[in-house]
Amino acid sequence: MTTTLITGANKGLGYETARQLIAAGHTVYVGARDLERGRQAADELGGRAVQLDVTNEESVEAAAKLIADEAGGLDVLVNNAGIAGPATPAAELTGDDYQAVFDTNVFGPVRVLHAFLPLLEASSTGVIVNVSSGLGSVTAATDPQAREATVPGWISAPAYAASKSALNMITAQYAHQFPHLRINAVDPGYTATDLNAHTGPQTIEQGAEIIVRLATITPEGPTGQYLSLIGVVPW
Repeated sequence: MTTTLITGANKGLGYETARQLIAAGHTVYVGARDLERGRQAADELGGRAVQLDVTNEESVEAAAKLIADEAGGLDVLVNNAGIAGPATPAAELTGDDYQAVFDTNVFGPVRVLHAFLPLLEASSTGVIVNVSSGLGSVTAATDPQAREATVPGWISAPAYAASKSALNMITAQYAHQFPHLRINAVDPGYTATDLNAHTGPQTIEQGAEIIVRLATITPEGPTGQYLSLIGVVPW
């Protein structure tokens, strides 16, 4: 039985990813900042709830202990929890604005990785999926042709985009240092979620597809890559 943890899984892409992985036979821990919302989602899905606030070190460590005690290990980690940050012109963004976005989107996954790496390394099929965005592609941000192919609906979101670029580098660095694990970043595409006030043209099911695909790869699968449904995303 494959044991999987998904952060931010009580709604949106995390919830749909959990649904699909449970259908595929995974035991899924539904990570949520609000335990009651997590329990409600887990009950609906047939998963297990765990309180997990990626911005809080004690919460992350407690979640790691709970999963180690209950499941005895972890095979798949999906770093899904994220925030969009303020919809503010670049000239008005402050260091505090960036710090708040990075605390969830960058430092959050690092906290989770630090706490759960011992469990993932003990697995014979350890997999990590970092949910990124096409907006994190520096190539797409600087090359109009690449932008059109990668992010058809370009959005100006400096703090969010910068945080996803940082998450991409974290993915590459960890993949290099842990070659026995499969560690990838994924771009779900512009999906209708609370993060964008449901303005994305893709459905939740479509957006979750690449996350599920990378969460279910074998030890021979790709690692250190930045992928979407249409293929490799340019860094």
